[in-house]
This record gives sequence, C-alpha cells and structure tokens, in this order.
Amino acid sequence: MVFPALPPSASSRRTFIGAAAFAAAGLAGAAAKNPGAGGRRETFRLSAAGEPDLFLRRQRPDGPKQPAPVLYVHGATFPSALSIAFRFDGYSWMDDLAAAGFSVWGLDFAGYGESARYPETARAEPPGRAGEAARQIERAVAFICEREGAPRASIVAHSWGTLAAGVYAAGRLERLERLVLFGPVARREGPRGDDPSPPFRLVTVDQQHARFVADTPAGHPPVLLDRHFERWGPAYLASDPESATRSPPAVLIPGGPAADLRDAWSGAFPYDPGKITAPTMIVRGEWDSVTADADARWLFEALANADPRRDVKISKGSHLMHLEESRFELYEATRGFLAGATPRR
Repeated sequence: MVFPALPPSASSRRTFIGAAAFAAAGLAGAAAKNPGAGGRRETFRLSAAGEPDLFLRRQRPDGPKQPAPVLYVHGATFPSALSIAFRFDGYSWMDDLAAAGFSVWGLDFAGYGESARYPETARAEPPGRAGEAARQIERAVAFICEREGAPRASIVAHSWGTLAAGVYAAGRLERLERLVLFGPVARREGPRGDDPSPPFRLVTVDQQHARFVADTPAGHPPVLLDRHFERWGPAYLASDPESATRSPPAVLIPGGPAADLRDAWSGAFPYDPGKITAPTMIVRGEWDSVTADADARWLFEALANADPRRDVKISKGSHLMHLEESRFELYEATRGFLAGATPRR
C-alpha cells in the first residue's frame, strides 16, 4: 500500500477475526435534514473566528441511544462521504453504528469534502498537519458533546486521521470515551528525505484504485468489487468542485498528511501514545502494509496506559478494508468495542 505521491494486562494483545466471523464554545452549527435515510441524516457547518469552516454529518440512532456519541475522522485522501457514510449495496458503516444505537458523526477536515478549502498560497509548511487537524477535532467534539448533552465522545479514526486523533486524545483525556484506531500510522525509523513537502497534491481516480488494490495478494479474487468502485470513483471526483477543470480530473488535497507520514516514518511521531488512558482498539486488515504486524506491535506497546487496549487483525482485509468485502467484520469489531463496557464515570 502506498499513498499517492507519498515518500515511498486486562488488555488483550491481539484478536484475529476470520471472514466467517460476521455471517461548542465559540462554535456555530446550522443543521439541514438529509432527505435520504428516512430523514435521520443531518448536516452541520461549524464556524469560528480565525478558523476554517468545518462540515459535520450526523446520523441519528435507531432505537435506544448509546450514552456516548461517535465521531469518525477520515484519512489523507477522501472525506466522510466516501468512507463512513458511503453506502455499498445500500448500507454504510454509519448505518451499522446507528442501528446499534449510536449517534454517529462524520467530520470533513479542512481541505476535504464539504469543509472549507485552504487558499493555494505560499505557506511555511503544507496545510492540514496533524496538530492543526487535532484542533479541528477539538472543535467538532465540543460541538457534538454540547448538542448531544454528553460529557465525552468516542472517536473512530482511519489511517493518517489516527495521527490527528492521537494528538487530540493525548491532550483531551476528559473528553474521550473510547478510541478506535483503524489502520493506524505507527512510528518507523526510516530515513527522512530532504525534499520539501508540496503544499497540495492532486489525486486521480486511477491513482486511488491502484493503491486500493495494491495490497491484495496476486491471484486472490478482488476484495474491492468493481461495481462498488464504479460508483465510488465518480463520487470521489464530485467531492472537489474543481476536479473536472483538471486534466486528468483530480481531487486537490492538502499536503500536510504526507508531511506527517514522512515524519512519522522517519522517527518523528506527533504524539505520545502513553498519554492516552481511554479504552483503545487497534483494528487492521491482515494485508495492510501501512499497519503491518511490527507497526501494530509498536503502537500497542506504546499505548501502555490505555485500559483496556486491544489489537484486532481481520483476515482478507487491506488498509482500505471499510471499502472491501471484509468491511462487515470491521463494523462488527468496532461496534462491539464501542458498546463493550459500562460508560466511564
């Protein structure tokens, strides 16, 4: 797995799930009902002086409500509409969590999806670094907790988003109920190149498809189905209003995540996992080259104060497992962990 244009106790250590296992202070929000999903989906825009406007989507729970709301934060190249909210055969990860009673929220970081775009001007460093994204998570959690009347929220983060979520979680322990790190980035000790990180990157549908299937073993039947990607690809391009003006059509994304990954994989990790005390689960696919066994081992050991902590490895899944045939095992593992204990006091 490579990213487009990137440098190439009471705790349970590891659970392996086979494919057969699943048969607002200073914030303003404007809500609008989504006509789909029976009116259970709503959208919000958060504004704060001196900060980019942020987009949140929410799906209200089915039946009795779980105590803690759940916030999903996406990875480096595509927003919440293309991840937790994207319906494969009419059913999304957001639908699954709502069916289990969770109030589910998805954040688009600045520069992605429906949130404000960064201006394409010269900067000292590329926009959208993990620390900046963590402040956006802080704004979102404050708004969500106020609206839900909840003292804490759980966070589900994917890929580069786990770096931003980790920065937030290590500093705002009082706001965090539970933490799910899906395909997390861990610290590696590789060489660090001297080339400056570009402020922005362009990603085409073909680049996305190439990296999505890169980790599937040769000769194995596809786990990302063509009929699903045929819908996902155009929706990805539609997430950037300017994509059709480029040749080939491409989505502009902030360069900050690539800079974060370069730093993390050359020994400069942006947060101290030992400061996280909330229950934490690492979940990953067996073919995930971003979160290989050694990466999960390092992060699990570094999360020494998370209680409990788990490492769940799911068969026949890659770094993009939420788009693949093993997504239901991912849903099950996440749902069970989020609902698995009496709410923290």
